[in-house]
Amino acid sequence: MHVSATVRNAGEVLLTAYDYLVERRIPFKYLRTQSIVLARNSKYAPREGSGKLITIYPADDAQLESVLRELDALLAGKPGAYILSDLRYAAGPLFVRYGGFVEQWLEVDGKRVLAINGPDGELVPDQRKPTFWVPDWITLPTCLETHLAARKAGDAESFPYRVTQSLHFSNGGGVYRATRKSDDAQVVLKEARPHAGLDRDNVDAVARLRREHAVLTLLHGVPGVPEVYEHFTAWEHEFVAMQPVPGRPIGQWLGQHYPLTHREVGDVTAYTARALRIIESVERILADVHERGVVFSDLHPLNVLVDDDDSVSLIDFELAFPVAEDRKPTLGSPGFQAPQDRSGFEIDEYALAALRLYVFLPLNAVIELAPVKLRTHVEFIRRRFGLPDEYCDRILAALTPRVDPPAPVVTALDEPEPDWKVVRKSIAAAILASATPQRKDRLFPGDVEQFEVGGACFAYGAAGVLHALDVTGEGRYPEHEQWLLDSLRRDPPKEPGFFTGAHGIAYVLENLGYHDEADGLVSAYAEILPSTKDHGLNAGLSGVALNLLHFADRRADEARAEQALELGERLVAMLADAPPPGDKARAGLLYGWSGPALLFVRLHERTGDRRWLVEAERALERDLAECMTALDGSTQVRDGNFRTLPYVGIGSAGIALALNEFARVAPDAECSARLPELVAALTGEFVIQPALVLGRAGLLATLVHAGGPPEAIDRHLATLAWHAVPYQEGLAFPGTQLRRLSMDLNTGGAGVLLALASTADGIPVLPFLKSPALSGRSQ
Repeated sequence: MHVSATVRNAGEVLLTAYDYLVERRIPFKYLRTQSIVLARNSKYAPREGSGKLITIYPADDAQLESVLRELDALLAGKPGAYILSDLRYAAGPLFVRYGGFVEQWLEVDGKRVLAINGPDGELVPDQRKPTFWVPDWITLPTCLETHLAARKAGDAESFPYRVTQSLHFSNGGGVYRATRKSDDAQVVLKEARPHAGLDRDNVDAVARLRREHAVLTLLHGVPGVPEVYEHFTAWEHEFVAMQPVPGRPIGQWLGQHYPLTHREVGDVTAYTARALRIIESVERILADVHERGVVFSDLHPLNVLVDDDDSVSLIDFELAFPVAEDRKPTLGSPGFQAPQDRSGFEIDEYALAALRLYVFLPLNAVIELAPVKLRTHVEFIRRRFGLPDEYCDRILAALTPRVDPPAPVVTALDEPEPDWKVVRKSIAAAILASATPQRKDRLFPGDVEQFEVGGACFAYGAAGVLHALDVTGEGRYPEHEQWLLDSLRRDPPKEPGFFTGAHGIAYVLENLGYHDEADGLVSAYAEILPSTKDHGLNAGLSGVALNLLHFADRRADEARAEQALELGERLVAMLADAPPPGDKARAGLLYGWSGPALLFVRLHERTGDRRWLVEAERALERDLAECMTALDGSTQVRDGNFRTLPYVGIGSAGIALALNEFARVAPDAECSARLPELVAALTGEFVIQPALVLGRAGLLATLVHAGGPPEAIDRHLATLAWHAVPYQEGLAFPGTQLRRLSMDLNTGGAGVLLALASTADGIPVLPFLKSPALSGRSQ
């Protein structure tokens, strides 16, 4: 059972339920603070958790019925968000769902998911989705039958529109394409859920939708602004129907036309002219909106649509307001939301200046994270795109903070000819300055995944950072190594895999000389391996087997080698039964079959058996089957219908790293001939993230390993400065989505450090790879 509540009535609802449940000794849990309730019901919080204040665990169907009946009498009339995963009981804030509450895990497509017991006792996935679901082997309790019937009574037949496509979902509701049943008119429907999708001021999606309807009514007839048709209520939610407008978000437009992403730079002059025309159109629409006395207040790339003829429309006016109201935006897009010292039309002027920068260098989130980067970014676009001084000066004037503007900072990466040894020491200095040995959950700041898989792991935790510092020559740090050892006792790894589990930590401990601890860690997870079905290098069998080979080589331990061979045979069988490629990309070094291919190459080298090369080629061909020709003619991994990925973790760089190892021992194989087309995907000037696994550092390292064009290597080295942020006395880099600094190996500074050392010193950028040819480019 779940009890829903709003931020305002959560304390009252909790107190009432608390007294009732404690008196009857019925187990329950609850959210502890109003701020947590607000966060769980905010616009982009997970929809499946929305509305849940209290979770109750009845012992059986009889207790379920009595608690529902009695609590409903106590809480009747108390408002709360509808819990999408549940069935509402009566009209109050009580809901039920069928699902697991004992922690059981199942491996599905290489991921651990919560599980429940099926009809035969076998574990099956717990369907934690934003829809009510009961397994077909379960009979719905009698006390819920009328409530399920009431839910079904509000279904699609009475709804005045026929939904044809879902465009967007948030915790506040959805956006849909639809046809009006009365006359077949095509519309866009926006949906708002009461008490959900909250902003910082506790304003819900319904209030914002009503505001949008009023603003669009006021803006009737403004070119580039959709016409509004009607506002209505259906099944507790509110809807606004409006005119569909053509085009796609300007971010997608950049994905196709931005010249610096392609392996051969496109026509920069032609692009500049088009981009300037689009900006002029946005500015013209904003001027018309302002003429009606309205502040748009939410100008960002998803709300600017560009059609095939470069005509422009603005959408999503839920944050707009009459200028006389003098509001401050409480929601916004990173890099586009105006600071609190801007008001009225200045809010839109700030966002327009951010858009002016974005169309030529879409790294606005870096500017929000580190305003000191603004001037260097603007100087780059002025020079690279030949922009007028007036255009660039308007960006600087609007985006420079008015309060405590940052003093200019020249980092080691901003020098015309960087001293790469100084750069590397600066990165190491930032990593060490960020360490928090007093914390128990993590040692170095990294990706949020470290709180899911543990702060010790190779990918996101201390093990990977200490590995990077050691192999790049930046030192050993006993205090931090002790933290890693202590963390294994406090919080043992959840899984055996390499990047996110026990084997990656064991690899680092072994190399640092903690042989007994490393051996004990490997042995402790041996019993889990028979149930592991993930083939990947990240968390699956190929990473474990490669590490077993590493141990076997270091210790001349044939038993470990035999274990690796057994896992190799299992992977051969799994490859034979592998499903065909799907819509969601997996191919690459960490998640695809390139990881097993790397293992098969190493098994061939160890045994001399050419059968392993045959299997390696099959595994590589399986990943290559997920590739397509990208817009620039290179070969990249397909992700959906239009998106392609060139990265290490998932993407063509990851396949290239494994294929390069294969080509060293099988240069005449048919598969080896495809390496150049994969390498061609890695040479573009613009990369959104600096990371090793999903960013520029990985592309740089792959080019070094595979002997890519020297000019492309130099270009990646030069453009690392776009992302480098001064931190303490060193240099740090933003992690995933550029929202916060990261020091970890997968997403942050440790990975960049490894890529630079690989470029300069010829060390393998990741474990189990051979050394690239020494280039000396970042000496």
